[in-house]
Amino acid sequence: MNYIEKNAPYEKILDFGCGSGVMLPFLAQQSKQVIAIDIDLLPLERVKKHFPLAENIHVLDAKQTPLSELTSRSFDLINALDVLEHVHNLPHTVSELLALLKPGGRLVISGPTENILYQIGRKLAGPEFSGEYHERGTAEIKRELAQLAHVRQIAALYGPMPLFEIFVAQM
Repeated sequence: MNYIEKNAPYEKILDFGCGSGVMLPFLAQQSKQVIAIDIDLLPLERVKKHFPLAENIHVLDAKQTPLSELTSRSFDLINALDVLEHVHNLPHTVSELLALLKPGGRLVISGPTENILYQIGRKLAGPEFSGEYHERGTAEIKRELAQLAHVRQIAALYGPMPLFEIFVAQM
C-alpha cells in the first residue's frame, strides 16, 4: 500500500484477481477509476452486502470479459496480489497484463515463495493448506516477467528465507 500510495494519484487502476475486494477501498482513494476483475465474484458479492463499493469502482467477471477485451495501454497501475501463482497459462496472462499498462505503468505483484520453509509450514498447518491450488511460486513469476519487463523487489517477508514477496514490473 505504501508503494502504491507513494506514486498516487492514478487515472485508472486494474485490480486483477480482486477476490473479496480487500484492496478496493484503498485503491478507490488512489485513483479516479478502479476496475476490479476476477473469475469468482462470489466473495466480493458477499462483502458488498455489508460494505458498498465506492462509485469509482467497476466490477467485471473475467469469465465474461477476458483481459483481451480491455483497452490496451490504458492502466497506470495493475494490482495482482496473490493471484499469479494460481493462473494456468502464466506467459499468456503476464503478456496480457503488461499490454494493458500505459507507458511507465506498473504491475504490482505479491505471492508466496513456495520455498522449502513455506512447504514445511503448509504441512504443519494441515491438509486444508496443502497449496495444491498453487501452480507456482514467486521465483517463476519473476522469471517470466523479467523476459518482458524490468522487475524490482518491493518487500520480502520474513527473514533470510522469505515466505512471501512483493515486487513490481515496469516496461
